[in-house]
Amino acid sequence: MDVGKLEAAVAADRSAGRLPIAVVATLGTTSTTSVDPVGSIAEVARREGLWLHVDAAYAGNAAVCPEIRPLFAGWERADSIVFNPHKWLFTPVDCSLLYVRDVEELRAAFSLVPEYLRTPEQGVTNLMDFGVQLGRRFRALKLWMVIRRFGAEGIRERIRLHCALGREFAEWVRRTPGFEVVAPVPFSVVCFRVAPAGTPEAQDAANERLLARVNESGEVFLSHTRLHGRMVLRLAVGNLRTTREHVERAWALIREATSS
Repeated sequence: MDVGKLEAAVAADRSAGRLPIAVVATLGTTSTTSVDPVGSIAEVARREGLWLHVDAAYAGNAAVCPEIRPLFAGWERADSIVFNPHKWLFTPVDCSLLYVRDVEELRAAFSLVPEYLRTPEQGVTNLMDFGVQLGRRFRALKLWMVIRRFGAEGIRERIRLHCALGREFAEWVRRTPGFEVVAPVPFSVVCFRVAPAGTPEAQDAANERLLARVNESGEVFLSHTRLHGRMVLRLAVGNLRTTREHVERAWALIREATSS
């Protein structure tokens, strides 16, 4: 997120008679896992009286590693933070965590209690007051089991391994003629593409064929996105059982598909 554009957007809203109420910063965007400058965004939010929400759905768990935590600088100033353990914390889908600075403010925004839901309970957190959903499954148990099984250090060890495998894969791509890494690799997702000679359209078609051939093998699964209008492939390391051998095999399949 460009902070200058954010300030201009807020100013434009106010001049048009609209009331801006919130801004969402992202730590680990969906396509490229890029990182917004949350500290600078927090300054704008404080000055303009905006609720600052931080979307760390994919990458938030990586903050457990001290050496990665600088990427999250400023998120401690957020009004709310969300991340999803089912994305990169070895927890079955679905499981999301929401941290809120002012619980009562969130309750005031969502709580709408008809008479038949009023009860004399005291000292109990009723989750129906914190969102649209009234009933929900007990999602916390499976996350508790992961934390109990691995502990903080065990989780750090696996996050570090995944990030290291992502960086190593990116280095293989960089060293190979005809391939390119097209985005930074702050975590464990690598955005890359094959870049043969030809028009941009021909290059896109080559990447589409590569994606189909690799995924048809059934051994690995690549995803894709578009950056600046161009087709880009994505390799994500996140499974609890993924090893260097799996990443090596993925790269071998990519090379084989390209050469064919």
